[in-house]
Amino acid sequence: MTRPGYPSLAEASRVWARIAALSFGGPAGQIAVMHRILVEEKRWLGDGRFLHALNFCMVLPGPEAQQLATYIGWLMHGVRGALVAGLLFIAPGVVAIMALSWIYALWGDAGLVAGLFFGLKAAVLAIVVQAVVRVGRRALKNPAMRAIAAAAFVAIYALAVPFPVIVLVAGLIGWLGARAGWPAFRGGGGHGHSGAAPVADGVTLLGAESAAGEPDAAGAWRAGLGALALWLAPVAALLLLAPGSVFADIAVFFSKLAVLTFGGAYAVLAWVAQEAVGHYGWLAPGEMLDGLGMAETTPGPLIMVLQFVGFMGALRESGWSAPLLAGTLGGLLATWVTFAPCFAWIFLGAPWMERLRKNTALSSALSAVTAAVVGVILNLAIWFAMHVIWREVVPLTLGPLRLALPVPGSVDWWAAALSALALVAVFRLKLGMVPVLAGAAALGILLRLSGLV
Repeated sequence: MTRPGYPSLAEASRVWARIAALSFGGPAGQIAVMHRILVEEKRWLGDGRFLHALNFCMVLPGPEAQQLATYIGWLMHGVRGALVAGLLFIAPGVVAIMALSWIYALWGDAGLVAGLFFGLKAAVLAIVVQAVVRVGRRALKNPAMRAIAAAAFVAIYALAVPFPVIVLVAGLIGWLGARAGWPAFRGGGGHGHSGAAPVADGVTLLGAESAAGEPDAAGAWRAGLGALALWLAPVAALLLLAPGSVFADIAVFFSKLAVLTFGGAYAVLAWVAQEAVGHYGWLAPGEMLDGLGMAETTPGPLIMVLQFVGFMGALRESGWSAPLLAGTLGGLLATWVTFAPCFAWIFLGAPWMERLRKNTALSSALSAVTAAVVGVILNLAIWFAMHVIWREVVPLTLGPLRLALPVPGSVDWWAAALSALALVAVFRLKLGMVPVLAGAAALGILLRLSGLV
């Protein structure tokens, strides 16, 4: 088998644009698309190098699929390749979520739009439950990991422990477990590929004798420092020039998320729901579900839902006479401070990838964080279920326990029925995400137009 010819940046850009247009289905689906095109079809890199890169990206905070594209782009064409691959990966989602945010703000209460989002809520609930099962199967391989997941669930659901604290404690437990030599704390794992015949690294573009040579480490570090400056400069400017404004709050809050978003988008959404809904009051629980439905049905990282959250927060809290303009700027600001750090982590960390990948204690810390994330996503699933199926939820405090419980008589039976159908479609019929979302949206529109909801 011959090694393919080295593509130009323009040719690679067309491939990255194609990957971006097909990047539906959350990180697992996006990684599978990249593997099929980059490894099986183009043979730009082999299975070993692909998984090597993926393991590195899983160590970093942020959306692993977008960072994987950025990293492979850097391997192929240096800093320019990383920027092209990373920006193209998120561009369709930025445009689509912004357009849907405008539609939601202008016509969200209209029959057709309201019915569509009523149905999407039920489908999103089923998809989040599916995420609990999928991540749990991969992460909870022994009693220690299951105990960490259970403790994380109790901490966030019953004790209101902040998500960053859970991540840090879980990571510390994993690191200490590895240092102590306990067998339960062993790093590793990741996403499998499509099941096609393995592609050896030696016959690929980025094989051992790649004509491209090694990417420029010094250039990557300079780009990483530049990305840090581009991320932090607007945050500092807002804190100095507009302290206490919703824009300063958006910049600071989503910057925290960018540093602590281990475990994927579903884990982060639990913290977003806790803060953006409960603390800042930028949007209601049902609107958070609507935003997730937008992100699930558009290409790009699922974490693009944060753009919708920033949009709604600025729309309502800016006090501007042009609220849609404020919402647009708030959404773009949320996207900026979410993704600028992703480029910084890749550029600063890529030259040290081998060292990071072979660090057993670091891998074990990541495994423990992933286990804790299962408990956090379970909390998210329960939170979503309460706000989809019940119309009223009341807080309950018992000593250190702080719970939210649904009012039994406030069940929305149509929402419950749609949720049950979506769960059957996902788990029993094994339908994909797109038909489940489309079917639930169609039923929601039908119920709304018929006056039943």
